[in-house]
Amino acid sequence: MRVGIKRFLRAAVFGGVTAALVVSGGVTPVSNAAPGDGGLVADRPTLNMTSLGADPDVSLYGLQGTQILTVPVPKGLTPSALTANVELPANVRGGAILVTQQGRTLSRVELLQSDDTPVTIPLTGARVADERLTFSLRSQLLPAAGECLYDPSIPLQLTDAAIDFSGSEEPPTVVADFLPPVLQRMTIYIPRTPSRAESDAAVRLTTAVVAKYGRQNTDIGIAPLVGDSEPPPSTPLERNVIIREGPNAAVSLQGGDGVPAMLIRGSGDDLATQVRMLSSSVASLALSSKAVAGTIESNTQPPANQASLRDLGQPGVTAVAFNPQVFVGLDQTRLGKPVRSMRVHLKGSYTPLPSTVGGQVVTSIDGQTVDRWAVDSSGAIDRWITIPDSALHRYINLRVAVDIAGPTGRCGEFQPVTLRIDDDTTIDSSVADPPAPAGFQSLPQALMPKVQVGLGREAFTDTVRAAAILEGLQRLSARPLDTEVVPLADAIDSSTPAVLIAANGWDNDKLVPPIRTSTDGELDVESIDGGEPAKLTLETAPRFGSLQTVRDGNRTVVIATSDDAPGLLDAMLSWLDADPSRWASLDGTAVLAPPGRDPVMVNAEAAPTDSAQVQSTSRAALWITVGVVVFVIVGSAAFLLRYRRRA
Repeated sequence: MRVGIKRFLRAAVFGGVTAALVVSGGVTPVSNAAPGDGGLVADRPTLNMTSLGADPDVSLYGLQGTQILTVPVPKGLTPSALTANVELPANVRGGAILVTQQGRTLSRVELLQSDDTPVTIPLTGARVADERLTFSLRSQLLPAAGECLYDPSIPLQLTDAAIDFSGSEEPPTVVADFLPPVLQRMTIYIPRTPSRAESDAAVRLTTAVVAKYGRQNTDIGIAPLVGDSEPPPSTPLERNVIIREGPNAAVSLQGGDGVPAMLIRGSGDDLATQVRMLSSSVASLALSSKAVAGTIESNTQPPANQASLRDLGQPGVTAVAFNPQVFVGLDQTRLGKPVRSMRVHLKGSYTPLPSTVGGQVVTSIDGQTVDRWAVDSSGAIDRWITIPDSALHRYINLRVAVDIAGPTGRCGEFQPVTLRIDDDTTIDSSVADPPAPAGFQSLPQALMPKVQVGLGREAFTDTVRAAAILEGLQRLSARPLDTEVVPLADAIDSSTPAVLIAANGWDNDKLVPPIRTSTDGELDVESIDGGEPAKLTLETAPRFGSLQTVRDGNRTVVIATSDDAPGLLDAMLSWLDADPSRWASLDGTAVLAPPGRDPVMVNAEAAPTDSAQVQSTSRAALWITVGVVVFVIVGSAAFLLRYRRRA
């Protein structure tokens, strides 16, 4: 039985700052290598840009647009062509697309107005460095003859892009090469009754792999080991990992057909150390089929209260247009904490405008203007922007735009404006306690820098559930999560942020979930921040699986439970897993999974200060409760999950 956990988010390493490593041994070559090439039989694969961690849609603006693409390339494969659907802008009678690399033109493909069809752009002769291919796409468009009708704000669009490869992936022969630049699937094998250390290693490896591969959307599964039997060999671009607690800690390749499996072995903390080694930069030194990690200290401290985009791993942004705009990502997961009192010191420039044209720089969030100021002859941007606390979410896109007005002359006389925000732009913020907004929008940043994972008595299935939840949370985060598996009771009594797995029901009064049920049909909705609860008694007791968030002192806790129906919890985790956007769109304080229905979100709103507002909020919570009950029990209304995609 293989239990799937899959899907999505951002390149990072679960690494340490100090390490000791011992390497030894050799490996027997795999037996299904093609004669003479040492590779696996998987000739001429095609990988779409999403599986390569890149955007499948490429936009080229203007009559001469340029965009640089970088994609990973597995060992043994050679990129041969870029394929995509082409959409030419209106009032263009033709043009060409060129591929260049380091000043060399690799190919040129002619386009006609009628060619809104798939196109193949050769990449023959492209050079791959450090398992990555970087090249430039350049468009050259010819506007229609006659009147000036060409609109530079409409790009030449390449959609559903993919890379064709030739050759076969080479199987790894040393530990350093075990994790390839492209990984489509990993299966983690643990004993049917795993120890705490084995469960801990499986959860750590899950989050580490998701953090490393980010937008490649690597599919991760956990499967039980059957006795001393070895797992089946994996196929190209897939990997199998075996986790066993025992003496003689090491990470080693296990020979066999296909890609060799990886055995991670150790006792107690040594097992966690070997997992850290596999996903850290020190793994590149493991140039043998067996390696033993000595000391690897995890480095999970969040950045300082003031950090530049460069410090946070974000590049500067540039746009060239007649009214250019760029978006500066303000990501609380990069800051490693829930924040308040955020200010942004914007630094950059724009093309100075001629005296006949006026303009202003406008900053906004979700269409709401935050600040604006008139352009000047210097073209410099050096300004502090205060972000309202009411606008704070997990991800915030600060839009910076130059709006121009005035006579721009005849067709083609006015040149586009270049707007640039530099990577030394700084973000100043403080820790928010409690987080605002609360609930799922405060995750995973409220679980940083370290989160405990409390497991119940069902060691294997609870490990799978914990891995599924931490995988979903890690896909939301630009920083790796530092996890530690502990007994459920220890996590409840701890002061550390926690994810608690209680699949059969919740009976602990120390932590009160926002929504509780009882066998006699009572349904309680807690109003957070001290508001009055709402209560409803039903003829039939409701049953559902749930994920609920609780604020316990100065920590955030996530409770995964059900009304003695663990299958409903598992069904909800599978539903979240099926679409990468669902974790990101969770809102409120609880998500409920009734039988035979898609999960629904419930928000127990914060209590206002005066008594009239408290009564209004209590009535609102009661109506929310009634709505949920009607949806679950009567089925007279359907509450659909609202998707909130944030870039």
